[in-house]
Amino acid sequence: MSELYSIPQEFEDFRDLVRRIAQEQVAPRAAEIDRTDEYPWDIRKLLAEQDILGLPFAEEWGGTGTGTLMLNIAVEELAKASAAVALILMIQELGTLPIQRFGSQELKERFLPKCASGEWSPAFCLSEPDAGSDPASMRTTAVRDGDEWVINGTKNWITNAGIADFYVVFAVTDPEQRRVTAFVVEKDREGFSVPKFEHKMGIHGSPTGQPVFEDVRVPQENVVGEVGRGMRVALATLERTRLGAAAQAVGIAQGAIDYAVEYARERVAFGKPIIEHQGLQFKLADMQTKTAAARELLYKACAMADRDDPRLGMYSSMAKLFASDTAMEVTTEAVQVLGGYGYVNEYPVERMMRDAKITQIYEGTNEIQRVVIARHMGG
Repeated sequence: MSELYSIPQEFEDFRDLVRRIAQEQVAPRAAEIDRTDEYPWDIRKLLAEQDILGLPFAEEWGGTGTGTLMLNIAVEELAKASAAVALILMIQELGTLPIQRFGSQELKERFLPKCASGEWSPAFCLSEPDAGSDPASMRTTAVRDGDEWVINGTKNWITNAGIADFYVVFAVTDPEQRRVTAFVVEKDREGFSVPKFEHKMGIHGSPTGQPVFEDVRVPQENVVGEVGRGMRVALATLERTRLGAAAQAVGIAQGAIDYAVEYARERVAFGKPIIEHQGLQFKLADMQTKTAAARELLYKACAMADRDDPRLGMYSSMAKLFASDTAMEVTTEAVQVLGGYGYVNEYPVERMMRDAKITQIYEGTNEIQRVVIARHMGG
């Protein structure tokens, strides 16, 4: 089996389109989005008009049908300019992949085309206040009542909370066996609310909240996959979507490098541009090398996802782990390159540093990724 990946010319052309949009439309707004912490509806509309929000979907549902590698190339390009904007695309996959891979034909027809067009936005509700890295400890329940299920509980750390049109919700349906089932819950279901939103360190402009379900009734046809097999749905989803977090991390890192290099060419110290000082050259060289290595691991894992390689679980965890650790290191060093200017919000690298941190936490913490990798190794 080939270990290589290829990037066809059509992917290169689409990457050029996304890069141009990121540089010309997203980058000039990035500081404002970070400052105001307001969701950029205008940019979301632009991404929809350019078919970028259709990247996670098959042509059958109105998407591009271009697969995981092209999707995450686009995430990377957007993240160079704004991690929050990249997250708009990432959640398109995270919130719909359970339906794409496990949903009934009726669910697919009902939800996927409107997401592929950008008309609707999804959310993925797994984590809870007391069940983050240990989702098996979740307390949200769903009880069968005739042809309906009644959901009660609270979720936490949910991206797109309050703006999503529907939520894929995981709830315990067999308390004795700790069996979990996945459901689609539309935003207008009686008993559903989002009373609390988080004030975060980074990714400002992407809402994170705490959805509450109080006797929320959904029909049997809103079950995703098999009853009692919800953890299989969740884990199979995260195995692929954590590549989005890796792509976001690579983009953040490269964006920080690009800015640090530009600054170092212009900043003069001791009579010459600081990029001509060997100590700084070595720092920048290390930053670029680690980011390039993270990108190669990411692209390899994406190619594995596109061909359903059975080793994907380990490689997606390695890509997410290495890329996010690299992003945190690289953005910290970028701040150092700028010195005092790097520490103030007039320059973008401090925002990139704050945004990078979340990539080590969501889609499974890096400690959990190490557990996953070790288990695949037989540990």
